[in-house]
Amino acid sequence: MDSRTDLEAVGNERLGQRLRELRTRSGKSLRAVARELGISASAVSQIERGTMRPSVSRLIAYVSTIGVPLAAVFDAQEEPRTNSASPGFAIRRAWEVAPIQLSGGVTFRRLSPGPTPDVEFFESTYPPNAVSTAHGQFLKHEGYEVGTVTEGELTIEFESEVVTLSKGDSITFPCSRPHIIGNRSSTVTAVATWLIVHR
Repeated sequence: MDSRTDLEAVGNERLGQRLRELRTRSGKSLRAVARELGISASAVSQIERGTMRPSVSRLIAYVSTIGVPLAAVFDAQEEPRTNSASPGFAIRRAWEVAPIQLSGGVTFRRLSPGPTPDVEFFESTYPPNAVSTAHGQFLKHEGYEVGTVTEGELTIEFESEVVTLSKGDSITFPCSRPHIIGNRSSTVTAVATWLIVHR
């Protein structure tokens, strides 16, 4: 049995294919998504073809636009195993779900073993100087966010204040509050776990 935990991150092309598949299922055209995101249809096409890697904020805005949770982006071809002797729980091993690598080297890894109604559970890794947005715009989306820094420091920038979280610090805020997440260290990688609760 394979027990690797260093599974290679999902490549641009596979991420793009998954986003295109989710958009097509939603019934929204490429141009409609571009309009709602405030970017060109060409930029959306480049993301879907894998020639442009989205930032964290662009990815979250994309899935919000097509009405799917962030967890849907992870390739869900194989369902998590359930225990037939003791039904009521699911399990997925660390090596079974590849992380998604976004612009700036930020990676997201799903921590829940599969889709969970109204809840998303992730780990994010921000390399030195990485930020959640490549275009400087504040992000807002649906739900309520709960985060804990497990390594390094992360800065959460709101419109009127900036909060720095060190290892072990936690934060909670409505996702509708505009925010930018970043790692201001030039040498240390920051890691955090995030729970997004949809109401």
